Amino acid sequence: MDTPTQFFRSILLALAGNRAVEALALKYGLKLGASQFVAGESLEEALEQVRLLNAKGILTTLDHLGEGIRQLSEAAVYKDEYIKLLHHIRATGAYANVSLKPTQLGLALDPEAAYTHIREIVTHAKSFGNFVRMDMENSPYTDATIQIMKRLHTEGLSNVGTVIQAYLYRSEEDIHLLTEEGFNLRLVKGAYKEAKSIAYPKLSEVDENFKRIIAHRLRSTIYTGVATHDEKIIEWVKSFVKQERISRSTYEFQMLYGIRMPLQERLAREGYTVRCYVPYGRMWYPYFVRRLAERPANMWFLVKNMIKR
Repeated sequence: MDTPTQFFRSILLALAGNRAVEALALKYGLKLGASQFVAGESLEEALEQVRLLNAKGILTTLDHLGEGIRQLSEAAVYKDEYIKLLHHIRATGAYANVSLKPTQLGLALDPEAAYTHIREIVTHAKSFGNFVRMDMENSPYTDATIQIMKRLHTEGLSNVGTVIQAYLYRSEEDIHLLTEEGFNLRLVKGAYKEAKSIAYPKLSEVDENFKRIIAHRLRSTIYTGVATHDEKIIEWVKSFVKQERISRSTYEFQMLYGIRMPLQERLAREGYTVRCYVPYGRMWYPYFVRRLAERPANMWFLVKNMIKR
């Protein structure tokens, strides 16, 4: 039986795909509190936040929000935006790489066209000495995303990695195979609604699997992003790397813009590499709903802003 928190999360994630709710949210959401988690609608606004974060010793990854496009022509627009973003990162000297979602580049509509778009972005990034992270979306796209990464590497584009989600049963095996091949990975708990047949239903089980895959990656010394706001997991990582004598140069902590910012700053002051995921753009609604679903406290933050107004 679902707990109240799990039920609340399921309701919110169901709303993530509701077009009518999305239209209403896009009209008022940033004014009511979504700006807590989204750096702005424009690239210029996002780069200003990157500048402020960099000044505190925090690295960033920029994500131009958008997913689940309906027409392939939209993918070409997003591709151009990412190339523009890479040019601006280079021009401003920002300490930033980029993150993108494969469905944003057309994966659900035309996988080969999506690959061509992603390849062009990764090629530009390589010419600038930059890195591209392909975000992992819900389970129908897990295999395809991993295969895109592998294919790009075979073409000499090794400046690209992806994400593994600890709540999927398959992830421990994926970690072993992808680590053997030397891929740069970000590890997360997972933020999509998945069936119990393919994903751990209990948060305690997700946490244990998260620790298992983190331990395997850190022992491998292949560069890894440990993406979590869970301070218990962070303290466990700090203890684990000390015990195993693992260099801080082989991993980084990653967190989201607007969440646990004092913790991000403290870790950076302690000498850990910290990277903040900075999302921006007009199509922020699905991303925002997942942030609300992750922690009920995020929803109460939004409600309080609505009451104030």
